[in-house]
Amino acid sequence: MTVYRLPAAELKGEGMTSQRARDRLAVSLKESGIRDTRVIEVIRNLPRHHFIDQALHSRAYENTALPIGHGQTISQPWVVARMTEVLLEHFDSKQGMPKKVLEIGTGSGYQAAVLAALVPELFTVERIEELLRQARRRFRQLGITNLRSKHDDGKLGWPDEAPFDAIILTAAGDTIPTRILDQLTPTGVLVAPVGSASSQTLIRMRGDGEGDFMQEELGPVSFVPLLGGIG
Repeated sequence: MTVYRLPAAELKGEGMTSQRARDRLAVSLKESGIRDTRVIEVIRNLPRHHFIDQALHSRAYENTALPIGHGQTISQPWVVARMTEVLLEHFDSKQGMPKKVLEIGTGSGYQAAVLAALVPELFTVERIEELLRQARRRFRQLGITNLRSKHDDGKLGWPDEAPFDAIILTAAGDTIPTRILDQLTPTGVLVAPVGSASSQTLIRMRGDGEGDFMQEELGPVSFVPLLGGIG
């Protein structure tokens, strides 16, 4: 598991952004049903306030989504933890770990940073160039070195690096784009919100090794829409 480098006082935090605030968030996640101790520990150590505007730092460790500009949000910690947990759960049953993971929608970089602490290789795609620029700066400051990022249309995935053991989408479409599902290994797992702006469900699709995928519904969620193109 990655141990984040926290070289500056603003990353270590104080008051509402202190380690004590992160510890309270970790307890809250456990009490709300997150079981994977690996995920809880990463979130406990990761400075979420580093991924949002300073004006919102006092709310960084609340279990809520927050705006990051460009019509996007940083997901609530519980949702990040849940999506990460159900992704890893697929591999726990096989007594292994995903070696190569693709994230569609870098956004603030928070979900990517959580995943990068848990898997050997993470690839993340963001369509909004300014958000990706900010996320890359955060990754550098935290010393994350097992992550590659790309400015591109997320609906295209990252075909040059496929196949992936796992794929996670952090924006909701009516369906999962076929070209993204095609980039998954036959025994891989995809976790994504699916639905309209008014009604979305978190789903997990697991490959059976023979070209078919079993889909599970994991509960209601709320995400920004999955858009094509770049900005």
